[in-house]
Amino acid sequence: MSLKTPKDESVDYPLEYSKYIRRKWLALIITGAAALGAAIVSLSVGAAGLPLAEVLRVLAGGGEDTSRIIIFNVRLPRAATALSVGAALAMAGCVMQNVLRNPLASASTLGIAQGASFGAAAAIVYFGGARAGIASGAAVIASNPYAVTLSAFLGGVSATALILLLARGASPSAMILAGVAIGAMFTGGTALIQYFTDDVRVGSIVYWTFGNLGRAGWREISVMSALNALAFIYFLFNRWNYNAMESGARTAKSLGVGVGALTLASMAVCALVSSAAIAFAGTISFIGLIAPHIARKFVGSDHRFLVPCSALTGGAVMLAADIASRMIRAPAVLPIGALTSFLGAPLFLYLIIRKGGFK
Repeated sequence: MSLKTPKDESVDYPLEYSKYIRRKWLALIITGAAALGAAIVSLSVGAAGLPLAEVLRVLAGGGEDTSRIIIFNVRLPRAATALSVGAALAMAGCVMQNVLRNPLASASTLGIAQGASFGAAAAIVYFGGARAGIASGAAVIASNPYAVTLSAFLGGVSATALILLLARGASPSAMILAGVAIGAMFTGGTALIQYFTDDVRVGSIVYWTFGNLGRAGWREISVMSALNALAFIYFLFNRWNYNAMESGARTAKSLGVGVGALTLASMAVCALVSSAAIAFAGTISFIGLIAPHIARKFVGSDHRFLVPCSALTGGAVMLAADIASRMIRAPAVLPIGALTSFLGAPLFLYLIIRKGGFK
């Protein structure tokens, strides 16, 4: 008696698979084109409005000297920061949602962002991050930016270490709950630091948590890009393991996937890239949560395509939010972190309603 499932002879399986792959690549190309288009548009938006034609001339090596200074010294680093931060948070969110089997997992829901905010607040108050007597966030940049950035990075990594320590051997749901509890703890710690310090430092802390894509220079962008590249390579190397995890931990184990080790290592890499992004740009919410769900609508749950599509989607969404932050009340620039939360929450609810809940 044969145990084989009969095949439909009318279906050309190699041809169907080729069509499937072409559709995924087409989705990736379209997403990449959208991110590139958003980057070009972002170079034309600002207090000194530049026509798109002038932006393209500058990028081609021509254009006026003033336009070249504005684009290469101010707007191009900002656009590169948006792409790097969006890609980092989106990739981390995509992998966290997979290994924790929870569609709500991201740097902001697991306490990583809150840990980074606590670290930045501690540096601003206790490590000379706001020594200048200026009642604005500029004190953070002018005074001791490296102490603030390093402390924020260590705070984000520490939050993840605590989650993994407390939830060791526990279920993914326990990790999510541990992340919520640790995030609340760090939020309370940040509030206490603000309560016991002066107005200048409180203003600096609040300004840092608003998020600012203009803080990072080319050195910081290079660091983020290098970390993103290493994380991307690691995630793609484990793409088949993540695909196996989509069917559940038991199925993945039966296929030879070391679920425990994969979860710990993936969470560590996610913490590294998301903590670095938050440390350089401030608290950016919802990008790591919303971008992977948008990407899934284009490429499904195949992590060969989902990881790069999430990165491109995160960069495009981040650029779109940055463009909106500079256009809504021009020439003023709205805080990017507040804007991503304000616009991201309704979009996320829309996706839930349209999809009929998470599956």
